Amino acid sequence: MARKNIELKQVRVQNRRVHMANERTFLAWIRTGIGIMAFGFVVEKFGLFVKQMGYFLGQSSPAGPQSLRSVMTSPGYSSVMGMMLIALGALMGVLAFIRYKRTERQIDDDTYQPSLILDILLTLSIAAIGLFLLIYLWYSS
Repeated sequence: MARKNIELKQVRVQNRRVHMANERTFLAWIRTGIGIMAFGFVVEKFGLFVKQMGYFLGQSSPAGPQSLRSVMTSPGYSSVMGMMLIALGALMGVLAFIRYKRTERQIDDDTYQPSLILDILLTLSIAAIGLFLLIYLWYSS
């Protein structure tokens, strides 16, 4: 009887450690999503900063105020990219929560199966961001 209680206690402790590891993984995905959203915010605000600097530095340009007004009101790539990054970070947070709850249930049922959707999403998003930044820097220089 005592041996059975010790074995049961070991299983509970081991399960607790697995649940805590699952929670740490969830929090790491949340931090990654927040980081991507913050980067999107910076990209969007940097585009606004560049537009404002172009306006202030170009006031005495021969092109005239009409063309400056059209540059100020036209949406740039950085605004679109920034909003896409913010949306991607929020989506990653939602997917991380879904993955966390699914893994928690699988740990309790002892039927854990790894899922790759969040890993693939992060990899594709990082590749897309890198490609976009390369193209953007290539044409802006």
